Amino acid sequence: MTKPNDNPADPFKKALAETARTMADDRDLTVSYSVDPPGLSGEAMRLPQISRRMTRDEVLQARGTADALALRHRHHDEALHARYAPTGQMARDLYEAMETARCEAVGARAMPGTAGNIDARIGADAERRGYGQITQAADAPLAAAAGYLVRHLATGRTLPKAADNVMGLWRGFIEEQAAGTLDGIDKVLGDQQAFARLARQVITDLGYGDQLGDDPDNQDDDQGDDAEDDETAPDSTGQDEDQADESEGSPEQSQQDSQDAAQAEVSADEMADGELAEDAELPEGEAPAEPPPPPPHSDADPGYAVYATEFDEEIKAEDLADPAELERLRAYLDQQLEPLKGAVSRLANKLQRRLQAQQNRSWEFDLEEGTLDAGRLARVVANPTTPLSFKQEKDTEFRDTVVTLLLDNSGSMRGRPISIAAICADVLAQTLERCQVKVEILGFTTRAWKGGQSRERWLAAGRPQMPGRLNDLRHIIYKGADAPWRRVRDNLGLMMKEGLLKENIDGEALEWAHRRMVVRPEARKILMVISDGAPVDDSTLSVNPANYLEKHLRDVIAMVERRKAVELIAIGIGHDVTRYYQRAVTITDVEQLAGAMTEQLASLFDNDPRAKARFRGINRVMGR
Repeated sequence: MTKPNDNPADPFKKALAETARTMADDRDLTVSYSVDPPGLSGEAMRLPQISRRMTRDEVLQARGTADALALRHRHHDEALHARYAPTGQMARDLYEAMETARCEAVGARAMPGTAGNIDARIGADAERRGYGQITQAADAPLAAAAGYLVRHLATGRTLPKAADNVMGLWRGFIEEQAAGTLDGIDKVLGDQQAFARLARQVITDLGYGDQLGDDPDNQDDDQGDDAEDDETAPDSTGQDEDQADESEGSPEQSQQDSQDAAQAEVSADEMADGELAEDAELPEGEAPAEPPPPPPHSDADPGYAVYATEFDEEIKAEDLADPAELERLRAYLDQQLEPLKGAVSRLANKLQRRLQAQQNRSWEFDLEEGTLDAGRLARVVANPTTPLSFKQEKDTEFRDTVVTLLLDNSGSMRGRPISIAAICADVLAQTLERCQVKVEILGFTTRAWKGGQSRERWLAAGRPQMPGRLNDLRHIIYKGADAPWRRVRDNLGLMMKEGLLKENIDGEALEWAHRRMVVRPEARKILMVISDGAPVDDSTLSVNPANYLEKHLRDVIAMVERRKAVELIAIGIGHDVTRYYQRAVTITDVEQLAGAMTEQLASLFDNDPRAKARFRGINRVMGR
C-alpha cells in the first residue's frame, strides 16, 4: 500500500534507472531526474522529471531518453569521436546527428524494445521544435534530417510524422549527393571509427568538406613518417662518427672552436650591457612601464574565465531578421496566443490601476490658505465663530522608474513557454508605458549549439585545460528603454524564429542587463528575470567543473543584491529559482506566467507592507 507522502512515480523512476544502467553496461552510472535538459556527462545521466501524475507522455519521454542516453554511453567512445570531429559548425552538427543516430540504430538492432521508446522521444522532440509545420527545406535543419535518414536506413523503421517531414524535405538532396557513401552504412554501423570516416565523407558529399579540418588518418601517417626520419637522423650531438674522430685527432680545431665560443659569449654580454644601458637612460624616478593586467571578465567573480570574447555579440532584434520576416513572425505570435491575450490584458489592466493609484493627486485639509474647502462650510454655518478652512492639492511621491525584462531564450523555452513570455512582455510594455514607466526587453542565448567559434579556436590551440566559458554569447535587445513600444512591436516576434533559441549562460546575461541599468538616469530600477532552468552550455561544462556556470550566476546575483542599485526579482518556469534569487517565484505551468509577472511588479509598487510581504517571501511557490 502506498503511503500518503510517497511519490507514486518513485518505483517507476527506480526501475528506469536500473534498466538504464543495465543497457549502458555500467553499474556505477548515476541516474538523476531534473527539469534541466537531459544529458550524459561521464558517469552521470540526467533524465526528464516525472511528476506524481505519471502521464503517458512523461513516461514515454523518460523511457526514450533513458534508452537513447544508455545506448550512447555503451556504444560511444568520446575520445575517438573527438578525434574525427570536424571544426566547422555545420559539419560538426551533421557529425553529431549521425553519430547519435548510429548509437540508437545499433541498440535498436540488438534490443528491438528500445526502438519504440526512442521513436516516442524523437516524435515529441520534433513536435516541440515545430518540425511538423515546416514546408520548405530551407527552414528545416539539415543536420537533423541527416540524422533521421541514417537511423531510417539503418533500422528500416518509419519515423514519427514531424521527424519524417523534416527528413522528407532534405532526403532527395542528401541521397543525390551522398547515395554511394550511404550505401555502406550497414557495413560500418558497429565500428565507430569506420562510421566516423563515413560520416566525414557524407559531410564532404554535402558540400561542407571545407569545415572538416585536418584528416586524423593522414596525421597518423605523417607521424609514422617522422618516426622513420628520426631513426635515420644523426645522433643528438649533431656529429657522425667521422666528425668525432676528426675532432679527437685535431687539437688545433678544438682550440679554435673554444675561442669562437668564448668570442660569441663576449658578444652576447656586450649586447646585454647595451640593452641595460638603454634601460638606464629612462628619466630619473621612472621605471619601465609594465602593461596593465587585462580587466576581469566578470565584476562579480574575477576568477571567472572566458576563452574568447571577440565572437560574442550584442545585437538588436531588427538586425537578426528583415522587416518582412519580423512582421510575419509577429502575426504568427498574435494568432497563436489570441485565446490567452484577453486574460493577460485583464491582469495588465489590474496592474495599471494599481500603478495609477500610486500617481493620483491628494489633498491637504484644514490649512490657513489655499482653496476654500466647501465640505467644511457646514460647521461654519453652525458656529459662525469657526474660521474658514482651506485645502491644497499635492503630488504623491512617485519616483521615475525603469523596468527591464530579461528573457531566457534557450532551446528548452521553445514552444509555448517562449510564446507566452513574448506576449506577456509585450502587454506589460504597453501597460507600463501608459503609466510613464520605461521598459526595456532583453533576451539571452548563444550563437551556436555546443560551442561556436570560441570552441573551434580552443580545439585548434590543442585543448588547453580549464578554458572557461567556451561558447559565443548572443545578447538581444528587443526593446530599448527609450524606444516607444509602437516602433518595436514586431521585434518580439523574433522569438518565434526557428534556430534562434540555443543555450543559456545566465550569469553573464544578468551582469550585462545590470550594467545597462545602473547607467540609466531613473531613480528606481527594477530587473525581472524569466528563466526555465539553471545555466546550461554543453561545451563549457564538458571541460570545466560541473558547477562552473551555476557558481558564476550565484556570484552575480549576490553582487546585484549587495549593491542594491537595482531591485532584482525572478520567475522560474518549472524550475525552482528560489535557490538562486532572494525574491523569486516558481510557476508550474506557463499559463501562470502572466499573473506572476503582474503580481510581482504590482507588489513592488504597493505601499501596503502586508501586500509586499505576501509577494516577497510568503508565497514563493505558485502552485495555483
